[in-house]
Amino acid sequence: MADLIDNVRSAVSDRAELPGMSLMEHLAELRKRLLHSVGYLAVGFCIAWIFRERLYGIVQAPLDKLGIPLNFTHPTDGLNLYIKTALYGGAILASPFILYQIWRFISPGMYANEKRYVLPFMFTTILLFLGGAWFGYHYVFPGALDILINGFAHRFHPILTIDDYTGFFLAIVLGLGVTFELPILMFFLALFGIVDAKFLLKHIRYAILVIFIVAGIICPMPDPLSMCIFAAPMLILYMLGVLAAFIVHPARRKARKAKAA
Repeated sequence: MADLIDNVRSAVSDRAELPGMSLMEHLAELRKRLLHSVGYLAVGFCIAWIFRERLYGIVQAPLDKLGIPLNFTHPTDGLNLYIKTALYGGAILASPFILYQIWRFISPGMYANEKRYVLPFMFTTILLFLGGAWFGYHYVFPGALDILINGFAHRFHPILTIDDYTGFFLAIVLGLGVTFELPILMFFLALFGIVDAKFLLKHIRYAILVIFIVAGIICPMPDPLSMCIFAAPMLILYMLGVLAAFIVHPARRKARKAKAA
């Protein structure tokens, strides 16, 4: 832990030499990026609203396979459902543009040679999120529904409300999409010199413990083999993050420059 704190301090001091911005300039830049992001989200929402029926058909498809209808408890539940569906769908559509705004906001704190990672950052972030959401939608969520409804609750009559079902769906699908962003987090921590591949490998036992805890929570089946199957993608992502940390860490970049000189 002491090494990690020292690395954070070193990363901050190393970047103190970069051209700075005043507090008001930072706030003005943040306001500008937020307004742009909200605008892109609004456009995405409008497009997704046009296809709201088809989008929700995708959301409800796993439940339709079980032949269970949804119920509502308030007259506005249907409207809220389509608004929520269009909002999340619009956020996914607008995500490349929003990610670019995030990059523009943090780029003043980066060196010129680090800014070339913008396109790989955007492409990989979107790809990993969609990969996690796809894994959750096709494997985790249907399996969880089948085990919970036809397994543990097979003696009872299911009455699922719109809010309960969509909340459960979003928690698993979006949660896994965010979880699959682990290599991106490790990439930035290494890029700023906070961690390196050696540190990540040294503490891999803790990472494995956390990964298996997460896998045990999201895995719908109770047997250890199924939990290992769910943990495997996250372990692979962690090792990809270690590889990214090895490539982009400042010490390795300086070594490559020295060798080239």
